Amino acid sequence: MPIHSTDITLSLQGASSEIAVITLNRPAKRNALNDGLILALRDIFQGMPSGVRAAVIHGSGEHFCAGLDLSELSERDAGEGLHHSRMWHAALDCVQAGPVPVVAALHGAVVGGGLELASACHIRVADETSFFALPEGSRGIFVGGGGSVRIPRLIGAARMADMMFTGRVYKAADAERIGLMQYLVPTGTALDKAMELATRIAGNAPLTNYALMHALPRIAEQPADQGFFTEALIAAIVQSAPEAKARVRDFLEGRAAKVSKD
Repeated sequence: MPIHSTDITLSLQGASSEIAVITLNRPAKRNALNDGLILALRDIFQGMPSGVRAAVIHGSGEHFCAGLDLSELSERDAGEGLHHSRMWHAALDCVQAGPVPVVAALHGAVVGGGLELASACHIRVADETSFFALPEGSRGIFVGGGGSVRIPRLIGAARMADMMFTGRVYKAADAERIGLMQYLVPTGTALDKAMELATRIAGNAPLTNYALMHALPRIAEQPADQGFFTEALIAAIVQSAPEAKARVRDFLEGRAAKVSKD
């Protein structure tokens, strides 16, 4: 699959090439995001090979992503700015609502647009070098890549507003405490942990993963009675799949591992 940018790479890993590893590759720019990289990211997810079951996004060099490349920021009128932001929305929607679950492996700067990208992923793993910030407030701009929708769903609107009002930077331990990531790991191990999780995710029934990506976020925002009804529909659909039936039989007949505390 062609990628129309040297700033991002795709490799297929795993025993059956079932994990797509996507690398932001602008280390000299701390992997700052430009339009070419964002469009290439969109193209990767829209053209994901059919055998892929999970994806990992990480950054080369010392940082995951330090945000928007302000050196490439051009002056736009209101209409141009609107359409530019909507282009980013469409690209990051391809990450969040694409074909496979996505694990972000975070280290160093996870700042501005980098945090917007990370928040579009389904699981975030960060090592102890990670730090998180939204400096747009001090630069006279506003988030435009979906951050005002996704980030408050992780940490609440008040915490996000504080980050933008004051320039507050969250170091890794505090970021885990408030919910910016699900896993905090030792320095240099975020990618290894992300690959471990992606391998586990890739082993799930695809329809279950699809339901978790597409149904669960919608159920969480529905009124309770609608959520219960949607849940019932999705549960019925998922459990009717042949693979689901085979997995339940394996469990009932003692061929599947039981849940344990180890």
